[in-house]
Amino acid sequence: MKALIQRVAEAKVEIGGKTVSSIGKGLLVFLGVEKGDAEKDIEYTVKKISNIRIFEDTDGKMNLPVKDISGEVLVVSQFTLAADCRKGNRPSFDNAEEPAKAREIYLKVVERLRSGGVSAATGEFAAYMQVHLVNDGPVTILIDSKNKA
Repeated sequence: MKALIQRVAEAKVEIGGKTVSSIGKGLLVFLGVEKGDAEKDIEYTVKKISNIRIFEDTDGKMNLPVKDISGEVLVVSQFTLAADCRKGNRPSFDNAEEPAKAREIYLKVVERLRSGGVSAATGEFAAYMQVHLVNDGPVTILIDSKNKA
């Protein structure tokens, strides 16, 4: 599972010109579910999203997680994070989990964030979305549950 985390001042998802979800200060998370992702990947990714210390403390150091700043999280499904670009110029998406299982895992990630006290909003799984954001910093970090070392 891959999670591209962006620290944002605000973010929103539009579908067909209508806003379906929006957040203020917090994290925009693009979540890519890959074949073989399981409970351990969900746990690892949720723990990282909830606890990654990328918000500034009173000394101006990135030392606070999203919960400590009463921030919000917007989770957007992003199967293209599973792209394999090693061969040729056309990405292969063979590593992406099949849609029904990917949706189930995506929803579990969102629910675990919420049950852990994080305010979490979503895009719409498998929809064509326009994502608008104001990246704060900019700060962008890639988390890969298969590459923990």
